[in-house]
Amino acid sequence: MKRPIIIDVEASGFGRGSYPIEVGIALASGEGRCTLILPDESWQHWDPQAQALHGISRQVLAEHGRGIVEVARLLNKWLGNELVYSDGWGNDSSWLALLFEFAGIGQQFRLESLRSILTDTQADFWHIAKDKVIEDYDFRRHRASGDALILQQSYCHAVSMAGDTKTANIAASQDNPSYNEL
Repeated sequence: MKRPIIIDVEASGFGRGSYPIEVGIALASGEGRCTLILPDESWQHWDPQAQALHGISRQVLAEHGRGIVEVARLLNKWLGNELVYSDGWGNDSSWLALLFEFAGIGQQFRLESLRSILTDTQADFWHIAKDKVIEDYDFRRHRASGDALILQQSYCHAVSMAGDTKTANIAASQDNPSYNEL
């Protein structure tokens, strides 16, 4: 079975007024993609604590961010009508809805909670699996595509640790997942 497609969103902060500033995905192939988002002029909320976590400044967004319409189109192109999973469904679904609303484009893919595809046994192994993935792949930056790849690999490892080989196809000597920052 294919690996689940994972999406992760970094934001300007949490709660009211926050908005997406970066989106990353881990495709079923294990390939990662990500893009920075140039905020709409009306999006003003900025939390320095969130910036300290993800390391993305307003200046970086101004210099390297893509327009909202372009990002919405890219996500629909990359994800099509796929079912996509998030570990932060509540926040990510709100931020993606805001992105697509401001872009004036319909979101083609469906978003579900990553927890919805974990059995209780797999969930018991989640933190051990995630710690192992972080150690094995040496992901150092807290960014959307890296986080999505970590989540995808953690899922595969948790499934394997739980002994459920029918749920995911995991190669024991799997290479480090590929990463494309766009």
